[in-house]
Amino acid sequence: MPRSVNHVAARARKKKVLKQTKGNFLSRRNVFTVAKNTLDKGLGYQYRDRRKKKGEFRSLWIQRINAGVRQYDMSYSEFIGKLENKGITLNRKTLADLVMNNPEAFKAVVEKVK
Repeated sequence: MPRSVNHVAARARKKKVLKQTKGNFLSRRNVFTVAKNTLDKGLGYQYRDRRKKKGEFRSLWIQRINAGVRQYDMSYSEFIGKLENKGITLNRKTLADLVMNNPEAFKAVVEKVK
């Protein structure tokens, strides 16, 4: 009985890895063993950074709110504390959007908090 080998599936697996490493430098894109390691590491970074991105956006929103609130002689922490006490439930994303795109509405929120 002839020996059974799985060339088709093996080639497909290799092509899949090499296709994903397209654009890498030198052997990182076309030597399978190197490309496989590169891909594993890259996918790990991708997974980690999808989660990290959320924290980075939150810190950006906080910086924008802080910059907007400083115009009215208040600190970010003071503003957020007063928001909580007044029972106003606007999240940081919304507040940052108001600071950037609708300063009049943000001013109204600040005046209500003061």
